[in-house]
Amino acid sequence: MARRGAAGADCRMAQDTTVPKLNFEYWLDKAIEWGQATTLESQKDVCLHLPQLQEFLRQLYETIKHLQGPTVAIQQFPLIGQLLGRLCWNPFVIGYDESQKTLMWCLCCLYSSEPQNAVELKANSWIRSLLCHLLSSSKWESNEAETSTFISALGYTSADYYCHLVKNMVVSLVTELRENQCNGLNIQESISASRVNAISIFCVPLITLPDLTPLLETLLLYHGGSSKEILSSEFLEAVNEAFLKKKISLPESAVFSLWLRHLPSLEKATLHLLDQLFSIQLNSLEEVARVIKDSLLPQAASHPAIFRIVNEIFKNALVETDGTPEVITIIQVFIQLFLQAYQNGNKQYKFPLKAYFPYHHQPLVRSLVRHPFELPTTYWSQHVKRISDILKAIVEDTNVSSLTDLFEIWFLVACFGEWLDIAAEQLLKAAVEPDPVLWLLAFYYCPKNENQQRTQTMVEAQAVYNHLMTLFSCRDLSLKDLEAAVHRVTGVEQCCNQQLTTHLLTNFLLFSSGGHKIAQECIYHTTTEISKLLGSPGMYGKRYLRQKLFLTYSVITEITDTSKEVYNLLIRTAYRFNHSGEENQRTVKLMNELLQKFTLKV
Repeated sequence: MARRGAAGADCRMAQDTTVPKLNFEYWLDKAIEWGQATTLESQKDVCLHLPQLQEFLRQLYETIKHLQGPTVAIQQFPLIGQLLGRLCWNPFVIGYDESQKTLMWCLCCLYSSEPQNAVELKANSWIRSLLCHLLSSSKWESNEAETSTFISALGYTSADYYCHLVKNMVVSLVTELRENQCNGLNIQESISASRVNAISIFCVPLITLPDLTPLLETLLLYHGGSSKEILSSEFLEAVNEAFLKKKISLPESAVFSLWLRHLPSLEKATLHLLDQLFSIQLNSLEEVARVIKDSLLPQAASHPAIFRIVNEIFKNALVETDGTPEVITIIQVFIQLFLQAYQNGNKQYKFPLKAYFPYHHQPLVRSLVRHPFELPTTYWSQHVKRISDILKAIVEDTNVSSLTDLFEIWFLVACFGEWLDIAAEQLLKAAVEPDPVLWLLAFYYCPKNENQQRTQTMVEAQAVYNHLMTLFSCRDLSLKDLEAAVHRVTGVEQCCNQQLTTHLLTNFLLFSSGGHKIAQECIYHTTTEISKLLGSPGMYGKRYLRQKLFLTYSVITEITDTSKEVYNLLIRTAYRFNHSGEENQRTVKLMNELLQKFTLKV
């Protein structure tokens, strides 16, 4: 007690020179006398003094918030921690009007956003525990017997009391933060960055508390005058984690703000989406689109900074998976959903396309982002030719020399792969000049032209296309006829790009009269015949086996990789048909049947 008296004298001297109206020692003595208000006498005395105490706390807060940091505040009021700590555990005090909020603001003023020593670290830990205690009913449940008299006198059950207490506290904090945001130019009244940081920290263990959601939203949308991030990284990570696990629900604006101000959260959200999509069987692109849209990433990507980061992560995923068809399909659906959000956004605040694709040839970007359904189908062939002509001029430009430049161009085209699928269809369905379309497909499947690979791919694709067109109108077509036609053009030893051949053959099966009849037989070969051939080469020898494998493959597939190519092409086409309303119902029916067989057998 003598030690407290000596410290109290120091406190009195500080008050005499700075804030003489604050009767600090009087209220500290009262807080010690009251304890946790467990007796009837102490409860009556607390109630008698509550209005004056609240006014004292308000004056204390107004005083310390203008001091230069927590160190100065503690020098000014050495026993402030003891006073606030005792009052925070008195249920009558924190249950009265705005006393709880004022106590929290006082504690935030004592929090060191950048602690310099062990004392400040220990003080921060103590403050966090008090702040959490003020909002966490679980910590009070152990003292239920001591607080039940007060709670029942108010006409509440304990659950209702704590619920209302939290709601009122959150409302008060939200109101103060929003008012400060509106009055941001008023330097004297603005809340310091360290206090906002402290609030974000004490929210961390309570993130999933439903009543805390308005405060989370307000904090995420709050921007003070500091050039540095004022919210704690622990808070931002915890909110992102809870959102990704669907433990909390936040408005889109709050989520977008979170990802804009905290890059690790955006990266984690993108990787989380990829993990989700890889863990489910992609039975339809409608399902893929739903998962992607629910992630809010396409909508958030309307901000160029978010788009470029997400796009870069997708690009790295594509490289690491060696261009797997599933990843390409996911990227294409994401881009389609992003464009929908971009086009449906507020035109007044819309960024130009160049902000999203700053390093690409803008005429090519504008041609690729043009949605097919914005154009009459009769104009598709002309638009595909335009894309091909622009792309060819860029690729054959002497300035595009590095593989990195070439990859960036290829990735841009791959992102808008819907036009590639349409290009392959137009070769078979419409009277179109084949060379530009075949060059576009050859570039996609063979972007590098080392040793004239792309040139050779173009020659082979032209030959396959010519033979397929001779069979296109044939109604009485057999699997052997198709095998023979392709085998005359190329063999397993010479074929430069089997993926392009597969793409053309798949479209032939879908859109030609004779192809309809043998399409299901091809799927049978896809899932059974090749496995038999691989399992029992028998007396034919390896060379015959390779040739036979290619004959079967040339019709549609080469075991797993080509099966994935075909399957992803089918679900992409089905997705487009579902949105465009394909007129040929026979083709739509065949598409659904093939997908069902693939789902059952692959």
